[in-house]
Amino acid sequence: MWGIALGSHVKRIIPFHSNHLRHYSSSHSQLPNYVHANLLKNGTFGELSVTNYVLSLYIKSKDLVCAVQMFDEMLDRDVRSWTMIISGLVQVGSCRMALDMFADMHKEGIVPNQFTFSSVLKCCSRLNEVRMGKSVHGWIVCNGVFVDTALENSVLDFYVKCGSFDSAKLYFELMTDKDIVSWNIMINAYMQIGDMETALGVFRRLPVKDASSWNTIIRGHLQNDNYGIAMELLYEMVKSGTALSKETFSIAFGLVASLTALDLGMQIHGRLLRSGIHHDGFLRNSLVDFYSKCGEMEKASFVYQGFPKCNASDRCSKNNNKSLPHSFSQSSMVTGYVQNGKLQEALKMFTTMVTDRFEVDKFTLTSIVTGCANAGLLELGQLIHAQIVKAGQPFDIFLSSSMIDMYAKCGELDDAWSIFRETKVRNTVLWTSVISGYGLHGRGRDAIQMFNWMLAEGIKPNEISFVGLLTACSHAGLLNEGIHYFMVMKEEFGIKPQVEHFTCMVDLFGRSGRLDDIKDFISKNKISNVASVWRSFLSSCRIHRNIEMAKWVSDKLFELEPPTAGSYILLSNTCASGDKWDDVAQVRGLMKDMGLMKHPGQSWIQLKNQVHSFVMGDRSHPEEAAIYSYLNELIQRLKEIGYSTEANIVMQDVEEEQKELLLAFHSEKIAIAYALMKTSTGSPIRIMKNLRICTDCHSFMKCTSLLLEREIVVRDLRRFHHFKHGHCSCGDYW
Repeated sequence: MWGIALGSHVKRIIPFHSNHLRHYSSSHSQLPNYVHANLLKNGTFGELSVTNYVLSLYIKSKDLVCAVQMFDEMLDRDVRSWTMIISGLVQVGSCRMALDMFADMHKEGIVPNQFTFSSVLKCCSRLNEVRMGKSVHGWIVCNGVFVDTALENSVLDFYVKCGSFDSAKLYFELMTDKDIVSWNIMINAYMQIGDMETALGVFRRLPVKDASSWNTIIRGHLQNDNYGIAMELLYEMVKSGTALSKETFSIAFGLVASLTALDLGMQIHGRLLRSGIHHDGFLRNSLVDFYSKCGEMEKASFVYQGFPKCNASDRCSKNNNKSLPHSFSQSSMVTGYVQNGKLQEALKMFTTMVTDRFEVDKFTLTSIVTGCANAGLLELGQLIHAQIVKAGQPFDIFLSSSMIDMYAKCGELDDAWSIFRETKVRNTVLWTSVISGYGLHGRGRDAIQMFNWMLAEGIKPNEISFVGLLTACSHAGLLNEGIHYFMVMKEEFGIKPQVEHFTCMVDLFGRSGRLDDIKDFISKNKISNVASVWRSFLSSCRIHRNIEMAKWVSDKLFELEPPTAGSYILLSNTCASGDKWDDVAQVRGLMKDMGLMKHPGQSWIQLKNQVHSFVMGDRSHPEEAAIYSYLNELIQRLKEIGYSTEANIVMQDVEEEQKELLLAFHSEKIAIAYALMKTSTGSPIRIMKNLRICTDCHSFMKCTSLLLEREIVVRDLRRFHHFKHGHCSCGDYW
């Protein structure tokens, strides 16, 4: 009747459990074996009630190997025996084997009870065995099996998890005795198909709401990014007087973390402390995650330090739940450090996880690789990549995407392309990563080709895909193409432009010198209230030395946001480029009065797993005397092949000789001098910089690559520059 034809039960079981169930018995208690042995010795083992008792001990200890062996040897087996073994197999995830057992049970003429059917329906839902599940339901109805609320919920849950929503809805309405579980199943069902309004309606109909009901509806809205409704429901729950469970607190911390609502989260933390359940490991993990996402790493670290230390055996045991929260919190700490720009601390925590043999999940790996990408630490990124491969860690979409991003941001675009090419399953995230990578390196045409290949594969781009594409067009000076794809985004894909898209377009017009077009674009799209647009506009005025327009733009910008050092520096430098030194002095005076300081330029390189960082005129390095001596000698040699300093870019009213001296000690020049001293001839040099490279340093790099026949890769704030044989990949357009 069940549509399953099987051979000998014993022949099937013995080879199967040795391969599939062995790991479930690695840490089981010795109590069942002891009881079993004593019962055999005193001769009382043969009684059915006794054998069922021993079988239950094996199942409770999750020793399914011995449980199955004992079950096969039992001469007498009743419905309780069959139900226990089927339920035990379900508990360890062996659903297919459990269904085989159920078929044998039917062939032996044993009539299942409601507990048996509950386990079988759970198997059917996990394996998506819709046909068999409906057959089981039909048999229950036709044979008049006593159906309690628990079994009704099992039937309802089966229909929901197998996607039979119409059947689930009808069955739910016909149920005469619904409990909290029944209502929660239906609420989850509607949320599963994205019908949040109906889910909320079902929740409102619920006669009595307990913590699990509130948790279900709040979590659902949180997962669907309906943060406002989720917060309102949380307030309602508190006002209703319902006791907050551990799960409620965990959901609440997830909600305030998503909203970065630090003050509210701290209030919830205070309520948690008063509840007396704050020692729970998973709640501590939620707290670590909350404080990390709110940028409060000191508080996150304080909570993390409260975790009990785990010994080696704890770490090695996969079944030890005590070590899991600690491992999760370490992952949250790593992610938090990376997101808050504290890479050194993230690497230290990551190293501790590896050394102490905690399980490093994909989320942690993705975070640490992202940290390497942001800091441009290629050697460390390569080392982590090698360890991932060595450990046999499978690459999912997000880990592959982060590896592509890491190699692209570290200047190794070929390696990024290799990972992309080797990834079998590609989605929008992966395509967007490689498009953005090509854009970062100024290869706009290649980025457009990638975009077209993505469309050819039937992958639909999202708003982030278009940010990468428009940025690529901007860096490559592809004005017409950028305008075209901005229209395609709106008209063909129905994506409403966001701040990032508008800023990209302003940057695209600005780099092309179309300043008047920027004014028209801002007016046409009604984005005069977007500060980032005006900042990009001001930067374009600086590039093209349009002083009057820069003053007008800065006035517009300062109407929208408090003046920042960056905005004032842009205005000051624009005035300086036109020798308007009185205006420069006025702007600098305003900065001083408001206590605004210019963010210093910084460049860094990684040599032999060590990062060396430099600022302008840096004298703190232990080898500073040798570095400056080498740099001065190099500049003299470069002048012999045509290099001359561009004194006009110095934004200070000083003599020409002083301007040349100031230019000589820019941070990227110091960094390249040190790299040339410490690396072998012919090897490429990679330099990272926190600001845009100036035209003088750009000329310096081109001449150095020609004189010394060295490839130099510089990543500045906006893009990559590849210097080789006296030329730059940007074509002097940046």
